[in-house]
Amino acid sequence: MTQNNAAPALRVRDLRKTYDNGVQALQGVSLDVTPGDFFALLGPNGAGKSTLIGIVSSLVNKSAGSVEVFGIDVTRERSAAMRQIGLVPQEFNFNMFEKPLDICVNYAGFYGLPRAQALARAEVVLKEAQLWDKADKVSRSLSGGMKRRLMIARAMMTRPKLLILDEPTAGVDIEIRRGMWTTLQQINAAGTTIILTTHYLEEAESLCRNLAIIDHGRIVEQGPMKTLLAKLDVEGFLFDIEGELPAVLPQIEGASLRASDAHTLELDMPRAMDLNRVFAAFETTGIRVRSMRTKSNRLEELFVRMTAREGASA
Repeated sequence: MTQNNAAPALRVRDLRKTYDNGVQALQGVSLDVTPGDFFALLGPNGAGKSTLIGIVSSLVNKSAGSVEVFGIDVTRERSAAMRQIGLVPQEFNFNMFEKPLDICVNYAGFYGLPRAQALARAEVVLKEAQLWDKADKVSRSLSGGMKRRLMIARAMMTRPKLLILDEPTAGVDIEIRRGMWTTLQQINAAGTTIILTTHYLEEAESLCRNLAIIDHGRIVEQGPMKTLLAKLDVEGFLFDIEGELPAVLPQIEGASLRASDAHTLELDMPRAMDLNRVFAAFETTGIRVRSMRTKSNRLEELFVRMTAREGASA
């Protein structure tokens, strides 16, 4: 095994995948993920995210290009590369009639971990996932959120240096989702590199430091989250209004003002615009603002812009 500690956690170069039916799922994808990063891979359905993850985790054969995990070539040194990776797929893929303890211990056994060591490690990961009290319960009895945490705990049994999560919070409510955010942040803070795919864009913006947007099998944008969001020249605000809104809203040149409901106004305006102009317009029409807050959909706006641009040029 030729591991390079100075190498990127993941290096993908000119990766291509064409299926037998002629569909080009990946068309020359290249990206780097630095060790210790929390990296978002975003894209609409069918963009190529799952194919890329499948190739990185050695579940899908590539047509061309190269993939290295911490300097280890996934094709030439598959076993060594896979020992660096923990994969949490979108679908539940464990035996629902097994206990969480057995699921974790058996998974570690596939990687050659002695049973005594696996039992001790399973206690650690299940406690970290807040599932130790469920260790001897049949897994089918767990809630959806617990099953998601169990899949993360199972992946952490091999102490992977790179954890790949494919829609880890799909189908769980916001309270459970935010609890999982805390778990993932703790795993990342302990040194594990994380690659996350998600359709919850606020999740990516809250957790990730870097991202790549993939569409039609190509990377259409990538870089630091803060840098990419700074490209947006529009800022959004929500205003909570006292009383009823006027029948006709004020016209603010260069900005877009609309009613979200009977007591909420939504404003999109250039970053360079002075908010005093907005409040002056409100005053002239008798609108009284109770409170205001920024909109948290900047990443969604960037995502829509990038994928729409790629779709227009395809």
